[in-house]
Amino acid sequence: MLLEVITPDETLFIGNVSHVVLPGLDGSFGILKGHAPMISALSKGEVKVDQILAENDSEEFEGRYNAEFKDNASFTFQINGGVIEVKSDKVIVLAE
Repeated sequence: MLLEVITPDETLFIGNVSHVVLPGLDGSFGILKGHAPMISALSKGEVKVDQILAENDSEEFEGRYNAEFKDNASFTFQINGGVIEVKSDKVIVLAE
């Protein structure tokens, strides 16, 4: 599934992932391929990404963390809250 993590200032990550864990208002929750459509608020906390390295070699994926974690199958980073939308195997995180 495709994950996009965007802030008002920059794109943090765009790429294919197998799993992402996000900080929800009532605790962390995970998203896998085939997840039902949803929209949810996010709290301050850690985002954990399990990326599919072989599918993220393309130059079309140009987020800050694409370059920083290009050789890491899993990585984490912090957000200060935001909103998530899951629809048709695409996850969009609008982070603060």
